Amino acid sequence: MNEKKVETLWSHLHWLTVLGEHKSFTTAAARLGVSKAAMSQHIAELERAAGVALVQRTTRSVRLTEAGERLVDQTRGLFDEIGRSFAGVRDLAAAPRGLVRVTAPVAFGRQHLVPRLPEFLRAHPEVRVELDLSDRLRSLALEGYDLAIRHTNSPPETHVAQKLADTRAVLVASRAYLRRRGAPQVPQDLPAHACLHYPRAEGAATWSFAPAPSGATQAARGEARAADPVTVAVTGPLAVNNSECLRDAAVAGMGIALLPDFSAQSALAADRLVEVLPGWRSVGAFGDALYAIRPYSSHASKAVQAFAAYLREAFAQGFSAG
Repeated sequence: MNEKKVETLWSHLHWLTVLGEHKSFTTAAARLGVSKAAMSQHIAELERAAGVALVQRTTRSVRLTEAGERLVDQTRGLFDEIGRSFAGVRDLAAAPRGLVRVTAPVAFGRQHLVPRLPEFLRAHPEVRVELDLSDRLRSLALEGYDLAIRHTNSPPETHVAQKLADTRAVLVASRAYLRRRGAPQVPQDLPAHACLHYPRAEGAATWSFAPAPSGATQAARGEARAADPVTVAVTGPLAVNNSECLRDAAVAGMGIALLPDFSAQSALAADRLVEVLPGWRSVGAFGDALYAIRPYSSHASKAVQAFAAYLREAFAQGFSAG
């Protein structure tokens, strides 16, 4: 192969490293912003030039051959360094620019993140946001996200995590349901009620509670008892892995739901839902805080930094402004 031919294959080599990372022509093409056909053509051209198969294709998966793995291993670090160098040069520009790929929970994204995007985009006209709303935890590295909004108690130590706001879980029901079935007085009353829950694992669904602190004396008592929460098995007509759906089912009078406060807030404010067992707090149902999380890197683009900073400011006072 002549030197000129090698020089024309640099982009092909980069595309191969992206394909090796994602193990899918469709996902790799989306990450690069090209068509699946163009992706396949580039890899085929690279294989012809190399004279050896680099990718093994099946109807269900794609994996690199030994030769492909070897080539990717030897070039990935170089492309990463080129990317960091280019990002550093690009960020010498005065204004943040470029694409920020973000993943966030559905309910939080719809109710609180999307309403705040216009203000950010007006302030940064050269930044574009691509938002994936999903209650499935996405892999930032494997799926190419710059930032994730995560509802958690313990953000991963391998990532840069910036706290946005504290949250809590609230037990709620409609007034119509409580008139019909009565209001539970203690957690032990819940098994007799229709409980709308977020499915997490096989087996019986359970909710755990500890006394909610109220005043210095009760706070000390609640902290002392928090290590031994009351856990009850719950059943009901609906289990769904989306807090907006649970909220809407509770508003419709189907039962008692345990929701993140940011999902229940608007319905509580409109008196479509009321809080149940206000003297108790949920333990372990959802995270205690929302974080903006990005993969660890010595350099984050100005666009990513600007978006993370905007989120911290926007949610510094909680969710009431959304």
